[in-house]
Amino acid sequence: MSDDLRIGILIVAYNAASTLRQVLDRIPEGFRSRVEKVYVCDDFSTDDTYLIGLGYSQSRDDLPITMVRQPRNLGYGGNQKSGYRMAIDDGMDVVVLLHGDGQYAPEKLPDMVAPFETASADAVFGSRMMTRGAALKGGMPKYKYVGNKILSRFENSMLGTNLSEFHSGYRAYSTKALASIDFESNSDDFDFDTEIIIQLVEAGLRIKEIPIPTYYGDEICRVNGMRYAADVATDVVTWRLNKMGFGQGRFADVGVEYDLKPAPDSSHGVMLRWLDSMPASKVLDLGCSGGHFAEAARAGEHRVTGVDVATAPGVEDRVDRFIQSDLDSGMDQSLRTELGEERFDVVVLGDVLEHVRQPGRLLADARGVLVPGGSMLISVPNFGHWYPRIRTAVGAFDYDMRGILDRTHVRFFTRRSFTRMLTDAKLRVVRFDQVGLPLNVLAERADGEAPTAASPGMLARAEGAMTQAWPTMFAYQFVVKVEPT
Repeated sequence: MSDDLRIGILIVAYNAASTLRQVLDRIPEGFRSRVEKVYVCDDFSTDDTYLIGLGYSQSRDDLPITMVRQPRNLGYGGNQKSGYRMAIDDGMDVVVLLHGDGQYAPEKLPDMVAPFETASADAVFGSRMMTRGAALKGGMPKYKYVGNKILSRFENSMLGTNLSEFHSGYRAYSTKALASIDFESNSDDFDFDTEIIIQLVEAGLRIKEIPIPTYYGDEICRVNGMRYAADVATDVVTWRLNKMGFGQGRFADVGVEYDLKPAPDSSHGVMLRWLDSMPASKVLDLGCSGGHFAEAARAGEHRVTGVDVATAPGVEDRVDRFIQSDLDSGMDQSLRTELGEERFDVVVLGDVLEHVRQPGRLLADARGVLVPGGSMLISVPNFGHWYPRIRTAVGAFDYDMRGILDRTHVRFFTRRSFTRMLTDAKLRVVRFDQVGLPLNVLAERADGEAPTAASPGMLARAEGAMTQAWPTMFAYQFVVKVEPT
């Protein structure tokens, strides 16, 4: 981009009759010729905001002002949506958000636009917190300053960002960036500004901050501070939980391939440790997904045949042999034909039984392809865990994107029902283990850096102790080694 940018200014205004004219007057003289459109969006004010803006537009010809009076009060976020849509439709390259109450300095408009001239940003935020002590000197109340700092730090920790301020309303966006995100699905309230940050982060778009002066005048604050804090905290926590697999929100990870759980205290870690204690074996990995567990098993000199309903990318490179087959009703005739008379030392059913409608039949069929003295390694999630118990007790039972309440689970097991199913399938438990919450996943920072919390340390030890002491309540998964009776 260059200095021939098509620049639009969006002024959101509500009951700004006493300040709107001054805001427009303060747009720098040398910058006015670069502005293609000024959208003054009056959010159904109860004063003369619209008339004052209309009069200004008719008396001045140095600013191309478009006056918009919303047919009803759309809210702070809703008013922005209307303006951004107009800027996109009118072919603007950049749109800068100003407030009609004069809280943000129009004199900084050239600085807000400058990063777009070098194509070094997709969004530019004016920050009152970049210059140490400037916000307080500019009149920001101390309680707002402290709240701003606390909330911004929390939001950064959730999103993996490093912004000095999340709560400035002085913003500039590339319209290309705006058009690439679904900003119209965001809140109509004041947390719209936080939700759009989440969308920018989610899309991998570049945010640049510049310092701006702080001004607090006689304007009426229309933000309920406690409600606003709760809303923005909920927004970033929901995003973080979605990324961890909880819930089915719009930012939830919809990947279909199941990853390897590399932690030694995970279900995969336990089964791989058991495999390592065995001599080189022929292994049948039923429900192998992308073959990552099989690949780890092959590193231990085991020969692995993988079976799954779909051929995931790269799976055939990670197994010795791959067979595509639906295990929902057991090992069907086509799979039996493909295997022929081949028998296996070990059959692995890692996180599989909960995905099929007839797990008992699958267990019986799998027992039938074992060599004499062969064994099966099985893991299932524990529906008796405190998390689904609480969800059910409070009437909030629903599916997550992964975990015990994974949306693809069609069967649920407690310790008692699981062991009963094994007995019914004529299988004897020779080793029984339980693993706790995948705290390594829960502790991952959004930016991929090592967690700063105590999660993997003290918390992990405490959770591990509770898992062993009360497995029916705290075990995340049960892991067993079984042999035919």
